[in-house]
Amino acid sequence: MNQEFEGKSEKEAIDNAIQALGLNRDEIDVEILESKRKGFLFGTGKVKIRVHVSEEEEAAVALEPESDGERKLLEFLQGIVRRMGFQAQVFLSLREENRVGFDIQSENTAIIIGRQGKTLDAFQLLMNVYAGRVSREKIRVVVDAEDYRGRREKQLIRIANRTAEQVRRSRGSKLLEAMNPFERRLIHTTLSPVQNIETISEGEGLYKKVRVFYKE
Repeated sequence: MNQEFEGKSEKEAIDNAIQALGLNRDEIDVEILESKRKGFLFGTGKVKIRVHVSEEEEAAVALEPESDGERKLLEFLQGIVRRMGFQAQVFLSLREENRVGFDIQSENTAIIIGRQGKTLDAFQLLMNVYAGRVSREKIRVVVDAEDYRGRREKQLIRIANRTAEQVRRSRGSKLLEAMNPFERRLIHTTLSPVQNIETISEGEGLYKKVRVFYKE
C-alpha cells in the first residue's frame, strides 16, 4: 500500500502519515517527492512524501449480504462514499453475532480514515444510526479501511506500555492524545493489570484524553 502525505517539514509529513495509518516509524518506508522552502532563515515550506507499507496482513474477504438489512447497510455506505467523490470499493467483510463489518478500499485511504481515524469514526456513527432503522435486531457496525483499526489497536497497546514505563520511572503522570471511547477503553484495559499504574479519562465530549499516573 502506498499513500502520499504533506507537511511543513519532513518530520511533520512523517508524523501525519504515522497518525493517519496507525503505524510506527519503523513500519514504513518514506520517499521524498517534493521539498520546497519559503524564506531564508525562518520561512515555512512544504514537504510531500510517499509512504510505502508492506502488505503483510491478509486481505479482507468480501462476503455476500445474507439479509435485507446487510444489503441496505452496504448500499448506504457505498452511497456515502460515492457522494463524497471517492473512487472506492466497499464490501461486507465481517459477520458475527450482533456485529457486522464493512471495509473501504481506495487510493484515497488517508482522507477516508482522517486524522486519528475521525472520518472513519464518522462513517461508523452514521452506519450504526442507520442500522437502528433498518434492522429489527440490535447490531453493531464496524467500518474499517486498509485494516486501519487493527494497526491502530496495536499502536495504542505499544503506546500504553511505553507510557507506563516512563511514568513508573518518573513516578509522575503523562497525558495522552485525545481518543474516542473505544481507544480509551483499550488503554484502560491494557494498563489495568500493571502494578503501580492507574489511568483516568479527562475532558468533555466524545474525544477525551487518558492520563496515565503512578500510584504507590
